[in-house]
Amino acid sequence: MKLETVIGLEIHVQLKTRSKMFCGCSNAGENEDPNTTICPVCLGHPGTLPAPNKQAIEWAAKTALALSCSIPKHSKFDRKHYFYPDLPKGYQISQYDEPIGMKGSISLVAGGEERTIRIHRLHLEEDAAKLLHNEKGDSFVDYNRGGTPLMEIVTEADLRSPEEAGAFLRELRLMMRYLKVSDADMEKGHLRCDANVSLRPEGSEELFPKTEVKNINSFKAVERALSYEVKRQSKIWEETGEAPTKQGTRGWDEDAAKTLEQRTKEGSADYRYFPDPDIPELDFDKDWVDRIKSEIPELPADLRKRFMDEYGFNTADAKTFASDSALAHYAEEVISELKVWLTSKDPEASAEEIWERDKKKLAKLVSSWLLSKLLGALNASGGSISNIKITAENMAELMTMVHESRVNSANAQLILGEMLKTGSDPSDILESKDLGAMEDDGSLEGIIADIVKNSPKQAEEYQSGKEVVFQYFVGQVMKETRGKADPVLVSKMLKKALAE
Repeated sequence: MKLETVIGLEIHVQLKTRSKMFCGCSNAGENEDPNTTICPVCLGHPGTLPAPNKQAIEWAAKTALALSCSIPKHSKFDRKHYFYPDLPKGYQISQYDEPIGMKGSISLVAGGEERTIRIHRLHLEEDAAKLLHNEKGDSFVDYNRGGTPLMEIVTEADLRSPEEAGAFLRELRLMMRYLKVSDADMEKGHLRCDANVSLRPEGSEELFPKTEVKNINSFKAVERALSYEVKRQSKIWEETGEAPTKQGTRGWDEDAAKTLEQRTKEGSADYRYFPDPDIPELDFDKDWVDRIKSEIPELPADLRKRFMDEYGFNTADAKTFASDSALAHYAEEVISELKVWLTSKDPEASAEEIWERDKKKLAKLVSSWLLSKLLGALNASGGSISNIKITAENMAELMTMVHESRVNSANAQLILGEMLKTGSDPSDILESKDLGAMEDDGSLEGIIADIVKNSPKQAEEYQSGKEVVFQYFVGQVMKETRGKADPVLVSKMLKKALAE
């Protein structure tokens, strides 16, 4: 029997508001000593009243709209009851039947195929405290995290592979960072994911009892945990000829690389939801929703498409630019300055005409220097695009120098290294270090003739078919010209000289 994987995700995203969800405590408790950013409200002391965080509500609505969710006219908060040490009130303030966002979607590319993953709902709640355990078996509770604004985003069971689930989470993380509502760092717990997985015969629309997999702390762990669970459930189908008979919860053990049974999964009735009587209902009018919608920036998928359509980048390069909004912003500034430089050399044509005329070549120039050479140098030095010393104008000037063959690639990279250290103008570095390209072909011709004449053995080896010797001649010419000769021109002239 051929089985199909059915996966749905429940994602919790911490909002980076200044204060907590229902009180005025600092929301930066992860960087403070345990149990220092707390108050009677987030500890659930008798007589205290929660006050909803306006910014958290607006950010949740903004996220819902970015996910193409509809915003209802009314929403409310509910109490979700369960007993656990990380929940001092004995209930969590959450949302049950009237969430902030409903019925959205995310489009993504996974495995070379474009997929649309439906969003079932987005609701707002408060985070629980953090449980810590030592080697002696002692347990501790840090309530700093308790009360942190938390969005829960629930997908429909539309994902069909562990890899697809990983791709979805990466795209969601990117969206959260573009919206600037969360750092969405999974390793720090800003983004947490529980995955519901089941199998069914291929072609069937029936949903069988699912297993919820918890304790997943990275994107790779999500893929590994789901892959293991798919294999485990496949074995049950093979041995019994049918699906597991009950739904349950399993935890992912990273060290053992397997899921372990935890408990039977609760239904909503087990939580005894009812409306929180201390918090008024929320009313959202059209003007409010329109204002929130107007604050949504260009999202990663739109930016990728625009970079391909407008600038001519290929899919892989557009994806890399979009992976960091700071990088994408810097790239656009560089391109804008590059157009100015190119227009100054060709005043008869507009910047758009010049770009369209040489789009493929210019896109390759920009991606090569920004994604390969610049990012490579930054990664090697531990720097980042957000605190780079090189202005967009200077980076564009360096690219123009390369584009016009005023400096060869090797020397341009030396100039780039100096620019990263000092932020200096590339023209000044070019002049002070005498790194400009040789402009006298006659002088280069004489240098090549002398090198060939003084290397009879190597010339004979090359002429007898030993082509690897050619690099010896290239190296000698570049050494003699102190790297200023154009390697393409050197190769062309060398081949001519060696053929004579």
